[in-house]
Amino acid sequence: MPPDLKPILLVEDNPKDIELTLVAFEKSRLANEVVVVRDGVEALDYLSRRGNSEVGARRSLPVVVLLDIKLPKLDGLEVLERIRKDPDTRTLPVVMLTSSREEQDLVRSYNLGVNAFVVKPVGYREFLEAVRDLGVFWAVLNEAPPQQESLPAP
Repeated sequence: MPPDLKPILLVEDNPKDIELTLVAFEKSRLANEVVVVRDGVEALDYLSRRGNSEVGARRSLPVVVLLDIKLPKLDGLEVLERIRKDPDTRTLPVVMLTSSREEQDLVRSYNLGVNAFVVKPVGYREFLEAVRDLGVFWAVLNEAPPQQESLPAP
């Protein structure tokens, strides 16, 4: 990945959805690295540089977080709430990419500051197109606010 390209963080626990998302990004020829984490705790570890895995040793904040709502350990709404409360990540673009069609999830996501709420299409082709379009918009077209990287603790 070129040094000036920030990664895309995919927070998803469904192996099939992970595979389809990666295929969609590959077909769209996005050069951004896609970092995959499978639960809410791992997502927060990645964003805060915690943890002893390679996920915790990230180089920079992602260009966008694609976040599922229904996750193990810590659900996507809790992750979103913590992202928005942290001064280092509060302006980070977050897209709920979920199979939830529940109005309460939609309303709560926007109340917590999500940038977009996308219901995963059921059809293979529609899913690929939706994810490709998301990737292109957030990684290429969107002008994100400048991020201040966290300094390591003294």
